[in-house]
Amino acid sequence: MSTVPPGTPCWADLATPGLADARRFYPELFGWTGRIDPEPEAGGYTVFLLGGQAVAGAGPPAIPDQVPIWSTYLATDDADLVAGRVERAGGQVVVPPFEVFDRGRMAVFADPAGAAFSVWQPMAMPGAEVFDTPGALTWTELVTPDPEGAKVFYELVFGWHPDDQRVGPVTYTGWRLGTRIVAGMLPPLGDGFPADTPAYWSVYFAVADVDAAAARAAELGGTILVPPQDAPLGRYAALRDPHGALFNILTRP
Repeated sequence: MSTVPPGTPCWADLATPGLADARRFYPELFGWTGRIDPEPEAGGYTVFLLGGQAVAGAGPPAIPDQVPIWSTYLATDDADLVAGRVERAGGQVVVPPFEVFDRGRMAVFADPAGAAFSVWQPMAMPGAEVFDTPGALTWTELVTPDPEGAKVFYELVFGWHPDDQRVGPVTYTGWRLGTRIVAGMLPPLGDGFPADTPAYWSVYFAVADVDAAAARAAELGGTILVPPQDAPLGRYAALRDPHGALFNILTRP
């Protein structure tokens, strides 16, 4: 069983042609160790561990020209059921549900604005085993030019309810599942994000000190896309790894 309820982010992994560099960069930045999947068909897929617990993954791209990208996975009890909901809500089934060895079933979808996300139906592999501690996944966020359309889509697919808050000139949305806010949403903004930025899901990893971690990422060959700054969630920075994959770091107040 997953360590989180259905409809909640449960895993994040990186698809990259620079897998060897990822195995160096992220452990040095977050203190991870790597466990390489022995299955030849897995292409060297690596489960990163934090204190011996699974925290994130990295593997080769599914197609040769795929840009390096971090993907968000949402827990589900039935990947096929979610696929049907996605289609009825106007989304796209990018990769239909399939079994990943004995680990679980997964599928890849896109919402109507094109933001890709995955689901994970656990079997032997529950997903991440640690969250919200330095080095672990702590937040996921949808950046989309169509927030109103996203509100309809994700409620139909996962039962999420939008919780809007005005933050200066921007409306920030928390996705509420039951009593818990499980993810967020905002429109594209800032000099680092062009106006025609496509919709995408973004991952945040917790760190003890955002400023120090951003500086360390740059030393390791990464790029600071948005310098450390304060936001309602806490102090954060947006980074790219040495092969260009976007991710965020966050220190909560």
